[in-house]
Amino acid sequence: MKSIVVTEKGKFNVMELPKPVPGVGEVLVKIKYAALCYRDLLQLRGYYPRMKYPVVLGHEAVGVVEESNDARFKPGDRVVPILHSVDGACDMCLRGEEAYCRSRLSFGEEIDGFFTEYARVTGNSLVKVPDWVSDELAVLTPCVLAMIHKGLRRIGLSIGETVLVTGAGGGVGVHAIQLAKAMGARVIAVTSHEEKAEVLGRFADSVIVGSRFSEEVKRSISDGVDVVIETVGTPTIGESLRSLRIGGRMLLVGNVNPDESYQLRLGYVILKDITIVSNIAANRSDVVSVFNMARLSRLEPIVAAKYPLQDFGRALNALQSGSRIGKILLAP
Repeated sequence: MKSIVVTEKGKFNVMELPKPVPGVGEVLVKIKYAALCYRDLLQLRGYYPRMKYPVVLGHEAVGVVEESNDARFKPGDRVVPILHSVDGACDMCLRGEEAYCRSRLSFGEEIDGFFTEYARVTGNSLVKVPDWVSDELAVLTPCVLAMIHKGLRRIGLSIGETVLVTGAGGGVGVHAIQLAKAMGARVIAVTSHEEKAEVLGRFADSVIVGSRFSEEVKRSISDGVDVVIETVGTPTIGESLRSLRIGGRMLLVGNVNPDESYQLRLGYVILKDITIVSNIAANRSDVVSVFNMARLSRLEPIVAAKYPLQDFGRALNALQSGSRIGKILLAP
C-alpha cells in the first residue's frame, strides 16, 4: 500500500508498505481522506522530540472499517480517529479525558498515522461517523472542530459573547469561526490576506484585514472582545491580548513559528485579569458533540484542494504558501 513515510528529520518518501493486520481490540480502516495539518509540517522539520523514524505521517483521517477485532465496530462503519492511540483503561480515559490518556501515543509521530491506504487503529481511539456528516466534514472534525469545541468548553464560552479568530483564512481559523457561531457567539475574523476577506465574510459577522487589528477592534467594541481564538501564535498574540476586554479569555491553539518567543508582560495580563488556556486535542465526546451540532447547525467543510498521496510534495508546498483558504486533503 502507498504511504508517506518520514525516514529522518526533514525527509519523507512515498513508499509501498505491507497492509497492516489488526490485533486484539484493533480495527483495520481503509482511508478515504486524510487531512494535511501545520503540525505535520512542524513534525517534518523536527520540532516534535518524540518522533519515531521511520513513521507514516498524518493524524487526521476518515475511513471505512474493513476488519474489526473490536465488538463496537463492524465492517462498513465509517470512522474517524482522535489524535492519539489511547488505552481506554487509565483514570483519564475512564473520566472521558482521552486527550490526556496516561499511555497515549500520537499518530504520525510515535506510531504510524494516516497518510496511507490502510491503517490499524485501536477501537478506543475511534468514533463512528453518522450518516448526516460528509467525509469532508468528518475528516477535519477531531483535530479542528472538536479541538476548538473542547477549548471553548474549557473557557466557558457563553451565548452572545464576541469571539475574535486570528488566522481566520487557515484550515483551523475558517472552521473555528463556524463552530463559535454555532455555539452562539458573534465572531470577528482577522486575516492578513485581503483576497480572503470575501469568503470569510460568509461565515463571520465582520472581517478585519491587517496585522494591527486591536485598534479596529476597540473602535467597534470599546472595551474589547470576550474571547480570542489564537491560531497563529507569536506574530499576532500581542494584538490579540490588546483586543481582549478586562476579564477576557484567550484560547491558544496555534504557533506557526516555534523558533520565535514572545515576552509575556505578566503585569498587563494580571491587571486585565486575562485567562489564557491552551488546547491541543479533543476527546471522543467532543467529536460526538460536533457531529450532533452538524445535524442542527450548518458546518461547512472548506477544502482548499485535494491531492493523491503521490503528490504529497505539492500538497506540502500548498500548505506553506499561505494563499489557500481551508484544509488540504489527501485522497488515497
